[in-house]
Amino acid sequence: MGYEAVNPHKQPYLAYRSGVNVPFLRCWWSDRGSVPPPRVWLNPIGKAAMMIKKKVLNPDRIRRVHGGFSFIPHRFLTDGFLAALQQKETLLYLFLVLAADRHGLSFYSYDTICSLLQMDLDQYINARNGLIDKDLIAFDGTVFQVLELPATFVSASKHGEQKRARNQATIAQLADQSLKRMER
Repeated sequence: MGYEAVNPHKQPYLAYRSGVNVPFLRCWWSDRGSVPPPRVWLNPIGKAAMMIKKKVLNPDRIRRVHGGFSFIPHRFLTDGFLAALQQKETLLYLFLVLAADRHGLSFYSYDTICSLLQMDLDQYINARNGLIDKDLIAFDGTVFQVLELPATFVSASKHGEQKRARNQATIAQLADQSLKRMER
């Protein structure tokens, strides 16, 4: 495996939106042709940027999708879904993603899931219900479906605040109605 430099001026799609032109690398494998490199990170240095170069550590073991189908969208990390999950919810979600087919469906029983994930029944039920409440999975009693991530994520704390605000508004309405009845 070798690296070849690509001129960003000849290929303008490689330029960043910030206007910083940096040299990009493409990996070259004789049996695979030219493929894009792994994600690169830019460290700002004043008005310029320095690129940290990454290299493939073991080119013979690069991951590929062969028979199964499972993935977790990058938004799961960047939009705060992962940070909002408890440990057992994360573990169950990862298991369901790995077990799911291309439609997100899987049908493992709770006994098998609890055994494989080393959870007791209460932990499983709490994790499952937490994922359902966060709109990450659907469950009909037999079949699980890992759902597409919601367009926007409402964190548990924001959800709790919204629920509290609705409860306070309801209490205020009831109190107002009671006071109006007493005035009559």
